[in-house]
Amino acid sequence: MAADILESINSMHEGTLMSHLGIEFIDIGENYLTAKMPVDERTCQPLGLLHGGASAALAETLGSVGSAIRLDLNQRVPVGLELNANHIRPVTSGYVIGTATALHMGRRTHVWDIKIEDEAGRLVCVSRLT
Repeated sequence: MAADILESINSMHEGTLMSHLGIEFIDIGENYLTAKMPVDERTCQPLGLLHGGASAALAETLGSVGSAIRLDLNQRVPVGLELNANHIRPVTSGYVIGTATALHMGRRTHVWDIKIEDEAGRLVCVSRLT
């Protein structure tokens, strides 16, 4: 079932920012969602480092999709209310892997903790999305 959900999520984002940035969902669990994003010409700033805005886009995508798969989208549409991001470490190549973990799943608000790491498991960015 998890594989079906991941396939569905990945296929419905053609022509969006998610597809443009190369974001791909790779794991899902009861309380979390994981995606990877390449560090390349699409996601780097002019000095060759991962752009903070790309990290923020990955974090927002993870939290928003995490909420969307838990809602009846015919009745409610999740949108980000607030996003903060602390950029910890630069990355110049490879992939970053983001994992969003639900901290609060209320009727009107959801709060997600998002950690983005490099391929060696080092923390790159920590975010919170409401």
